[in-house]
Amino acid sequence: MKLTILHVYPDLMNLYGSYANVAVLGRLLERLGHAVEVRRIAPGDGADLPDADFLYMGAGTERRQKFALTDFRRHAERVRAAARDGCPMLFAGTAMELIGQSVTDADGNTADGIALAPFRTVQHTRRIVGDVYGQTDLFPEPVIGFMNKCGVISGADRPLLTALEMGFGNESERAPEGWHSENVYASELTGPLLVKNPKLLEHVAAALLTRKGLTPPDTWPTDLWARQGYDVTARELRARAQKA
Repeated sequence: MKLTILHVYPDLMNLYGSYANVAVLGRLLERLGHAVEVRRIAPGDGADLPDADFLYMGAGTERRQKFALTDFRRHAERVRAAARDGCPMLFAGTAMELIGQSVTDADGNTADGIALAPFRTVQHTRRIVGDVYGQTDLFPEPVIGFMNKCGVISGADRPLLTALEMGFGNESERAPEGWHSENVYASELTGPLLVKNPKLLEHVAAALLTRKGLTPPDTWPTDLWARQGYDVTARELRARAQKA
């Protein structure tokens, strides 16, 4: 079956290898026998959201994030409608902040988000940088990643990571992080997130396949390098968290 991934602002929002989230998801779907088309959406372009099987936006600097938000608001109603229709979406890094109610920058200027999620972001001059190790309700395996942000997020009623053993969450150290509702996934973690977390990749792919009326496999194709990389990183972060 042909599956379509909509990559929003791939040049503008592409810090920390964010494009690799799309690459690894597309490769997994192709290994399952599906044809995958990646449509790149640039600022000013239209977006054929009803035909998309997955929507993705990655991380960008705060300056680029402002530009992205100005353009992304044009698509707000279509994005919300696609989410209501069950279209899986991932907003990684600073892209997460765009789907909330508002973003207030370090100078106190507030811009409306696309109101897909209920939270609000306030950015500060202090950067929050470090590794993250936490738990999600989606599967037993811990989630790992790296964070470099200046925003504090309040009102994220449905966190993606329900508890952190290491790292800064939405509002404080070791607090819940990200946001998740139905098939919409959002997290400030970068690295990129789906490459570093094979189980999250499988979970997102399963949501995509299920929405298309396809049955996810009982056994997923695996990349040995990804599994080994996850195991090493998770073990080291767990050890650091236990010593803290």
